[in-house]
Amino acid sequence: MQNIEDGFYDAFNYFKKRLPTKLSQPKIAIICGSGLGGLAETIDETVCKKVEFKYEEIPGFVSSTVQGHVGKLVFGLLGKNQTPTVCMVGRYHFYEGYSLKQVTLPVRIFKLLGVEVLIVTNASAGNNPLFGPNLNEFGPRFPPMRDVYDYDLRVLAFKAGSSLNFGAGAMKEAVYCFVGGPSYETKAEARFLRTIGGDIVGMSTVPEVIVAKHSGLRVLGLSLVTNMVALRKGKSADPSSTVDEEPEEPAPKHEEVLEVSKAKARDMQDLVRTIVELI
Repeated sequence: MQNIEDGFYDAFNYFKKRLPTKLSQPKIAIICGSGLGGLAETIDETVCKKVEFKYEEIPGFVSSTVQGHVGKLVFGLLGKNQTPTVCMVGRYHFYEGYSLKQVTLPVRIFKLLGVEVLIVTNASAGNNPLFGPNLNEFGPRFPPMRDVYDYDLRVLAFKAGSSLNFGAGAMKEAVYCFVGGPSYETKAEARFLRTIGGDIVGMSTVPEVIVAKHSGLRVLGLSLVTNMVALRKGKSADPSSTVDEEPEEPAPKHEEVLEVSKAKARDMQDLVRTIVELI
């Protein structure tokens, strides 16, 4: 391979020199969203000790600044099949001031390491990273985004949920909408997103998914819905308005998102681990 930009190989070689053989070619990469980093703590160390790297130690990586995002890569064997896996505990966000190349750099590294499947998780409420010269080593100039989330992986997700006895309606397929953040969406924006078919909204995931698809990875997205989006119009200051006033809805807070994520973390961890075992 040649003409790989932005130091992808610096990070790739960094890992190759430091990872034991059993972990040097992970099959699955998991990006852990807000409050969901505990999945890495469930890695089985019976056969092989897990290996952790803080972001600041890795060439080309930057530190996550968001509460609930630790900032480390954890390599280990996950599930009863001892699947070589890398967990990204704490992701980067566009709203933190990082470029989309920085936000998606870990996905490129996962591809170089041999990852075949990317599972992205996020906490959600009910500028394109491929801009610039194309990296031909990873994928085509104009990658199709139709069916970006792998059908077979989605089937496995529902199968996993059923085996865990999740209640009826606990899991649903939905359209995820990405917003830049860090401000939560306005009521008008929320109504617009619903009008164009959006079901849930968040400030992550889509940049990584686009790059993963461009790189030829199979992708599964899992969203933990932590709060309802405010849709009501509220009070009108216009004295001539004939629109009935609607009661105000509580504004979303990041602390509440983390609280719900923590409460449901075990369910999400069990779901992801079961999916990995089924792949």
